[in-house]
Amino acid sequence: MLFSLALVASSFAVARVASAMAVSGATGPATPNYWFSFGDSYSTTGFSPSGTLPAPGNPLGNPAYPGNTGAGGSNWVDVCTTVYNASLLLTWNYAYSGATVDAALVAPYYPTTLSLKDQVGEFLAGVAAPWTPADALFSVWIGINDLGYSYYWTNGSRSTFADVLLDAEFGLVEKLMLASPASNQTLLRIVTDEFNKKLAEKVDAFEVEHPDFVQSSVYFWDAHAVFTDILDDLPKYGFDADPTAYGGANDFWG
Repeated sequence: MLFSLALVASSFAVARVASAMAVSGATGPATPNYWFSFGDSYSTTGFSPSGTLPAPGNPLGNPAYPGNTGAGGSNWVDVCTTVYNASLLLTWNYAYSGATVDAALVAPYYPTTLSLKDQVGEFLAGVAAPWTPADALFSVWIGINDLGYSYYWTNGSRSTFADVLLDAEFGLVEKLMLASPASNQTLLRIVTDEFNKKLAEKVDAFEVEHPDFVQSSVYFWDAHAVFTDILDDLPKYGFDADPTAYGGANDFWG
């Protein structure tokens, strides 16, 4: 499974990347790529997932370019979306000014500020873009507010608290990765394989534990493996090629 993620540590690093990527005026293919941006004022453009959504001709959705940025002008998300790329890039920018990783760990200046945890929650609540792991980039630029707001705290170890913050951040990154359709399929396969393994072991143990059932037999048949083999080449077995079709005379699913 492909999954692209950028974790940004400093503005200088981004500036160097942007300079290296500059292809102003380049035209790209009609098939879009998707960028899901999370973070704080360094990245925000004031996007709301309930407003106008990104589309060809309006790749940032709402508000209009350059949006409501931290400094009022264009920022790196603006220019990377509209200038520094050679493709049709549609950007869903959940970043929010003043954001911390998790308001329960470090409270933002304003209680209405959406933390990284809140931003990920907005994303998970539903994205209309038909993205896949192969055509999507997720970026996270966060941390300056967490450090700034907690700098004067005198309780506890700073090193330990840094671990707490990073554990929280990467826990949210994991949620983003698991949101991938391919990840869901992978997880389901893992769960299915583990269940079937345990079922086969249970069948074997049952026979061993009941030797008195001399005239009885217990069989294990792996329908998942057989179905997968057939679905991988339906015409070979006399079915129509669409693995999702059902109800027709030649459909695998009847």
